Amino acid sequence: MDPGPEEILILEPFYGGSHKKLIDVITSNLPSHQYKLITMTAKKWHWRARTSALYMSTQIPVYHKFKILLCTSVLPLAELLGLRPDLTKLHKIVYFHENQLEFPVRVVKDRDFQYGYNEILTCLTADKVLFNSYYNKDSFLSHIKSHLKLQPDYKVKNLEQIIEGKCYVVYYPMDISLMDKYLSLVDKTTSNTLHIVWPHRWEFDKNPEAFYRVLKRLDNNGYHFKVSILGESFNEKPDVFRELSRSLKESLLHCGYVESLREYYKILNNADVVVSTAIHEFFGVAVLEAVYCGCIPVVPKRLSYRELYLEQVEEVYDTENELYNILGDLCTRKEKGELNKDYRHIALQFESNKWFSEFVKLLSVN
Repeated sequence: MDPGPEEILILEPFYGGSHKKLIDVITSNLPSHQYKLITMTAKKWHWRARTSALYMSTQIPVYHKFKILLCTSVLPLAELLGLRPDLTKLHKIVYFHENQLEFPVRVVKDRDFQYGYNEILTCLTADKVLFNSYYNKDSFLSHIKSHLKLQPDYKVKNLEQIIEGKCYVVYYPMDISLMDKYLSLVDKTTSNTLHIVWPHRWEFDKNPEAFYRVLKRLDNNGYHFKVSILGESFNEKPDVFRELSRSLKESLLHCGYVESLREYYKILNNADVVVSTAIHEFFGVAVLEAVYCGCIPVVPKRLSYRELYLEQVEEVYDTENELYNILGDLCTRKEKGELNKDYRHIALQFESNKWFSEFVKLLSVN
């Protein structure tokens, strides 16, 4: 495919984090004259999911020659097409970083029906629906029926069958060259103490309480380790981070969001192990970045981790006790100088240049 001038319209209502990285990979591989990118800042996700269609409709040129519309699932595509019917003739492609049908909530009644409903409508109006993992795709399709059961009446059936025919799994791309650039600027330190990194959002769905319980148990039983807590925090931080900072302060190397990519990759480069205790993960970019930087992934046998790691990694677990035993063993092996595993080949499978050569085929209208 060789798109002409501004044939691709790219819309991203939440231009930050993994959403930004994906768009940047795509646009860096396209000549600037072939696309038009319209973004909104990565703030107030809930409002972006509710209202971005109206704003986007005012920013898209009235006169255009677009043939392809590419957006992420944050955008209510059906609303946009209602506001801008001239866009209905475009080949519409949606990328799902996550889905709201499977996204965990503390209390079922707290789930906002409209988010998931909008995603279903988006899929029905799109021509192609891309998911970043089979887990993401399968969990979305399998929850459509139960989500729509929340309606009191007039329920439409068999929507998952209509949507499934449009679905593709397109794993998230890893910008290896960018990581190499920063890794070349940092030094790797040596130590006999295991360095554990936890690079996730500070929210309940990443299950920081389980991580803290395991660390505290390791500490109480005399294991020596260092830990770096990374990831972004928001207004409502789980209380466990305050307790972790207090009771494990002797083991804590870093606690907080790292703005500088150079500093972020420096921490990953000097860590030995990356841990996930997530109860929700549709891909896991942060874990994969740490793996490329040399960390051993210690991840649960669930969610997207099952398809990415289960057949390639030994350090996977089912229970909190298994996580404790794995980390305890790694602490001991590190002290003995026996920690020499290399899982970087897993991240290399998703290298962005190879990824784009496959992705561009999906831009075809055929």
